[in-house]
Amino acid sequence: FRQGAVVKREIILQDLENIYKRSIPWKQLNGKTVFITGAYGMLASYMIYMLIYLNEKYNAGIRIISVVRSAEKFRERFGEYADKEYMIMVTEPLEKEFDIEESVDIIIHAASYASPQYYGVCPVDVLKPNVIGSYYLLELAVRKKVQCYLQFSTGDVYGLVDGTDTIQENTCGIMNPLDIHSCYSESKRMAETMCYSYYFQYKVPVKILRIWHTYAPTMDIQKDPRVFASFVRDVINHKDIIMKSDGTSARSFCYIADAVAGYFTVLLKGEKGQAYNVCNTKEFYEIRKLAEIIASLRPELGLKVVTAMRKKEENYVENTVGSKVAPDDFKLRSLGWRPEFCVREGFERILKALE
Repeated sequence: FRQGAVVKREIILQDLENIYKRSIPWKQLNGKTVFITGAYGMLASYMIYMLIYLNEKYNAGIRIISVVRSAEKFRERFGEYADKEYMIMVTEPLEKEFDIEESVDIIIHAASYASPQYYGVCPVDVLKPNVIGSYYLLELAVRKKVQCYLQFSTGDVYGLVDGTDTIQENTCGIMNPLDIHSCYSESKRMAETMCYSYYFQYKVPVKILRIWHTYAPTMDIQKDPRVFASFVRDVINHKDIIMKSDGTSARSFCYIADAVAGYFTVLLKGEKGQAYNVCNTKEFYEIRKLAEIIASLRPELGLKVVTAMRKKEENYVENTVGSKVAPDDFKLRSLGWRPEFCVREGFERILKALE
């Protein structure tokens, strides 16, 4: 894959080989047409890498229709593979009906402004792909009679959860619709409701991924303000890790190879009309602890974890719904999925790829 450093390409290829060896019925994808939005994003791009891998190494004959905002970024991400005969790029906006002549077997809706840097700047733009985009894609799913519609959702849909040991798929917490952060979380809730409604009324075979914090070599550490990307950037720049909170909020952290294996597991083995937490329950850490782990991966630098106030001009909307409750990955595990990378192993791979 001609993008980034040689080490980065090698690590991505190793990840794809790791994912392929999992207990996933890959042959079900042979000859299918996959329509995917947000194609060059951090997570969706790994799914496309996997489809390219299946085509190039195993002659899977998968057609990939990639919906993107920028053709330039798409080509930058996928290099020579952007011009393969099985790759079709579509630059139409999500907020209108899709005019696609060819058949579509699988729709994957992964387009979303998922970073808190957007919530306080352009909240309407954040919610549009989740609500209006979902409507037009579900309508397309009805017309094309797809075999699966895979919705990228988020652990944020649970809201404020209390009085439970773990967050399971039937957990439902409190969310304030007048909190600007809800432009993301509430619109993802609505997208899930739309998915289930289309499943109920039109029998669209929807499956929902509730994705928790996921990190990957495809992170843009220069522009992504989320804590794990910021911590990696500090280490690569040989600077003390700057933590812009008290560090007591806790999150589960999942390496991309484990996450993508989960996405394909749900796509090919999951139950229709169901949602699945995609997380690594065992890798659940307070933010300060995560910072300390990442700093410790380069002990020769002698980096410290320090606290600083976030600048107002950063426009970063903190999630005020902090949690000490870990998400439960049991439902995904019941499909045969198992995470293989701990935080230390995963972030070591990230540092090697991006240094």
